[in-house]
Amino acid sequence: MKIYLAGPDVFLPDAVEVGRRKQDLCKRHGHVGLFPLDNAVDLSAANASMQIFRGNRAMMDEADAIVANLTPFRGPGADAGTVYELGYMAGRGRLCLGYSNDPSVYRDRVATAQRLTERDKVFFDEQGLIVEDFHLADNLMIVHALELHGAPLVIPKTVPTDPRHDLSAFEACLGLASARRS
Repeated sequence: MKIYLAGPDVFLPDAVEVGRRKQDLCKRHGHVGLFPLDNAVDLSAANASMQIFRGNRAMMDEADAIVANLTPFRGPGADAGTVYELGYMAGRGRLCLGYSNDPSVYRDRVATAQRLTERDKVFFDEQGLIVEDFHLADNLMIVHALELHGAPLVIPKTVPTDPRHDLSAFEACLGLASARRS
């Protein structure tokens, strides 16, 4: 099975090494990991961002499944690009698996980032907007897309010591992919 490896891992200082570790784990489980940084892109080109988009889309088109790292990134929720990729794969009818190394509830993460107010059991952020509160690990569209197109979001019981590099939940997703293949 070819698996597209989505997530904000591409922004880590050691992104290439993390990608290789993920690809090695894929191989151990009998899969091929497609890591976005394996695309050849001329970053000095005027159309570099389009090259990245097209390269990643081509990888997703080639993939049988996606494993999305949905660990909160630059805020209380998952990386926007990763969420797009998850939706793209779900729309194409591919197997969708995802994990987050932060087991806390989305509303609690928003509350950590800003002060919430409560009126009639509804929470509002500092801008007066309702904060989704279904006791889920992220936005309901993400969580339920995984349930309907693959398996429930994989989360650890506690936050790993190094959530950006811990691949335990990622490997659990690979196990789910292997079970689907059997």
